[in-house]
Amino acid sequence: MSDRSFIRHVVFFSAKDPADVSRIRDGLSMLSQIPEARVFEVVENRRVDGLSSEVDVVVYAEFEDAEAHAAYKAHPIYQDCIDLVRPLRELRIAADF
Repeated sequence: MSDRSFIRHVVFFSAKDPADVSRIRDGLSMLSQIPEARVFEVVENRRVDGLSSEVDVVVYAEFEDAEAHAAYKAHPIYQDCIDLVRPLRELRIAADF
């Protein structure tokens, strides 16, 4: 078991309409402006795994600790992003480890 205290945050999104994938990616990219994430990426799924095609966009972030993660989620840009992306997405699955 690792003694690292940082949190890795991974979120998978699928679009209701494939035409909206780039809008979802761009909307999620707003989150990069929140300073609490020490690493932040938004990428479209390359679909190289032939067994799964449900995921369109992935968010990956790292936070120093639970407090930084909570501050990220409390930031006003986070809510702005939800307001923009939620109507466009079908699936959202998040994991923190």
